[in-house]
Amino acid sequence: MHVAVWQWAIIAVCAVFVGMAKTGVPGLGIMVVPMMVCVTGQVLTASGVLLPLLCSADLFAVWYYRRNASAWALWRLFPFVAIGGYGGWRVMGHVDNATLKFLVGAIVLVMVAVHVRRKSGKGDPLAPSWMLGAVYGLVAGFATMIANAAGPVMTVYLLSMSLPKDEFMGTGAWFFLMVNLSKVPAYLLLSPPIITGASLLIDLCVLPGIFLGALTGRQIYERMSQIWFERVVLSLTVLSALSLLRPKLMALL
Repeated sequence: MHVAVWQWAIIAVCAVFVGMAKTGVPGLGIMVVPMMVCVTGQVLTASGVLLPLLCSADLFAVWYYRRNASAWALWRLFPFVAIGGYGGWRVMGHVDNATLKFLVGAIVLVMVAVHVRRKSGKGDPLAPSWMLGAVYGLVAGFATMIANAAGPVMTVYLLSMSLPKDEFMGTGAWFFLMVNLSKVPAYLLLSPPIITGASLLIDLCVLPGIFLGALTGRQIYERMSQIWFERVVLSLTVLSALSLLRPKLMALL
């Protein structure tokens, strides 16, 4: 797999963002998927490169927040995540690249819209319920399987649970560690597999970015307001998601 200098630079930035998202800036992760897809040109290739990076960052997050997690918020999701993940796995083998890009872009845009609406105070609080868990679990499972894009879904779900800040981070950390590790066999069983020796070599080269991002994210979490930072991140995410939607929309016109 040939990787140009500009591609290495963006992949390294993605690694830093993944580390930051897992330990202190959850909203930052939603722009990594569009960036990685733009670099590789393929949703599945991007997923294969990204998953080991996510697993590495998840280990940092679980270590940081190992004493803070809501088991109840986790277990109510997992049956539905499994169903959604299976559906995503089935789709991956039968849907063309342009359609997968469109699905990822649409999911990201919807989650950004929901996040902004709730942050602005215009959305009604969502009362915790099994139905809520089912909806978010199905969407999170599907999104994470096809493109590692469940971050925005889980962010909105955990916000709806009104968890304290540390519990929010800890619950998300354990959720993503278990889900991401469970996806590794599924990715290897695809034909051809999307986690390869070449993709793992890329991951190994940018692994220091995960360390840097994890440390930086923790510092931001403890000391710094994220208001303007989140606004910039969300704006860039919208632009990236729109770029994923463009090929499919142009084909339909």
